[in-house]
Amino acid sequence: MNKKKNKIDIPKRNDKIYINEAARVSIGDNYQNVPFYRILFGVPIVYLPILLVPFVLTSAWLTWLHLKMIGAKNLYTYSDFLPGKNSFRYTFKTQIIGDKRHFFTFWSRSVIFWMFNCTRYCPYSVALFQWHTYLVKVVENFWCPFNHSRKQNYTEGAIDKSYWHQRKVDIKKLHPDDRNNPIWNKDAKSSPEG
Repeated sequence: MNKKKNKIDIPKRNDKIYINEAARVSIGDNYQNVPFYRILFGVPIVYLPILLVPFVLTSAWLTWLHLKMIGAKNLYTYSDFLPGKNSFRYTFKTQIIGDKRHFFTFWSRSVIFWMFNCTRYCPYSVALFQWHTYLVKVVENFWCPFNHSRKQNYTEGAIDKSYWHQRKVDIKKLHPDDRNNPIWNKDAKSSPEG
C-alpha cells in the first residue's frame, strides 16, 4: 500500500499560497483597539472547548467506526491531519514569548504556555475538527449523494460510489447531475459545478 500524502493541501496558484482576500477575517488590525478587560476575560474562553474534546473524539471515532463497518477502506485517520513533529519552527529553546504588558498576562511570558498552545492545543484541535469534518463529508457523500449549493465543498470526502450507485434500478432514479457527480461516483464523466 502506498504511503498516503499529507491530507491537508494548501490552495496554491503558480506555486504561491492562494488566499481568498474577500474571505479574510479582520482580527489583527482590531486587536490593539480592544479594551483590556475584554481580552482578559476573552482569552480564557478559548480553552473551554477542551471540555468538549472527549465528546468530539467519541463522535469522530463513532463516525469512523460506522464507515469501517459498512465497508469503507482507505479512510484517513486523525494522525493524517496532524502536522509532522519536524515541521514546527520553534523549539523549547527558541520559542518566542510575549512581552510584559500587564500583571494579569503573566502567562504570556512563559515558554511552556506558548509551546503548549502552538505545538499541542492548536494543531491537535484543528486536526481533530478537520478529521471529524472529513468523516462526516464521507458519510454524507455515501448516503446522500444529492447536490445542493454547498456540495462542491465535500470533495475532500470524495468516494468511489454512493449508496444510490449500488444498483442500476436506483441509479436510474437519480437526477443526471447526481448520477454523474465525481464526488460520489468515480465513473462520472463530468466535474461538479458550484
